[in-house]
Amino acid sequence: MTFQLPALPYELDALEPHISRQTLEFHHGKHHAGYVTNLNKMVEGTDLDGKGLEEVILAVAGDAGKAGIFNNAAQVWNHTFYWQGIKAGGGGAPSGALADKISADFGSFEEFATQFKAAGATQFGSGWAWLVLDGGTLKITKTANADLPLAHGQKALLTMDVWEHAYYLDYQNRRPDYMTTFLDKLVNWDFVAANLAAA
Repeated sequence: MTFQLPALPYELDALEPHISRQTLEFHHGKHHAGYVTNLNKMVEGTDLDGKGLEEVILAVAGDAGKAGIFNNAAQVWNHTFYWQGIKAGGGGAPSGALADKISADFGSFEEFATQFKAAGATQFGSGWAWLVLDGGTLKITKTANADLPLAHGQKALLTMDVWEHAYYLDYQNRRPDYMTTFLDKLVNWDFVAANLAAA
């Protein structure tokens, strides 16, 4: 099995003005594509050749000798998940069962938003902020570089990419502005709700 770069679930200019066409051209067309290319080269002819993406990630997680495979496989997974978690006309507060669960586990949506943005703001260097389901409870986590909840037994519901290439062309060093825009204008709550319902 050869891993493929999945198409974006929207046009390159669909997220403007919040995320520019230029950012998506680089982020999806160069960075995400590069991880796919590297992963295919690394697994070709090995015992991982032909395995699914999550199988590869779990097979090499924690193996220092296979960190390169883990990093590229996890970044393919992370980015594919990230694209699905945002959409044109997204953001704001969720509704229904997801809203109820957020209120139950965080006290309020506002408290969730505060903690989520804090996770992104305090992730030193490159990484991700996550909303996960862990033992039946919603939690906020953050991971460095390519790390992801799957490697820690958690179910990812939403992620925010805080690598600089996710926002620098549009926001320069203003990561907090990007994070606020992410929650206010971009989150695809239908995707998050579907992940929760399937957990």
